[in-house]
Amino acid sequence: MAFTTAAAEEVLLPLAQATTLLLEGLSVLTVLSGLLAISRDALPRLRGRLPQRPSNRARLTFGSWLALALEFQLGADIVATTVSPSPTHLIQLGVVALIRTFLNIFLGREIEAERRLEEEQDRRGTWAEDRA
Repeated sequence: MAFTTAAAEEVLLPLAQATTLLLEGLSVLTVLSGLLAISRDALPRLRGRLPQRPSNRARLTFGSWLALALEFQLGADIVATTVSPSPTHLIQLGVVALIRTFLNIFLGREIEAERRLEEEQDRRGTWAEDRA
């Protein structure tokens, strides 16, 4: 049996579609995991079991999960475009990749800056709201 382009497409197209669906599903599960992670941390504070120390921990945690979800989404877009490389799809992928890349870069910078601020406040034992 000769290996043809049609035979390759017959095998690769369903595989690419399944991979795209898997990556999109992982992205959704990642966002849900982030939500559960911040809920687990926030509930004891809301119930008064832990001090209400000002913190950006929930925001940092959720931001990290969102950054990971963006990576899964970008992977899904790449796979989807690989099997359908029309000029329109390629332009769409480029725009989406650019937007997601910038979002990831700025989100990463913000998370790192917040983390450094939190570490500095932990080290000093001072918090902005304590001084107000």
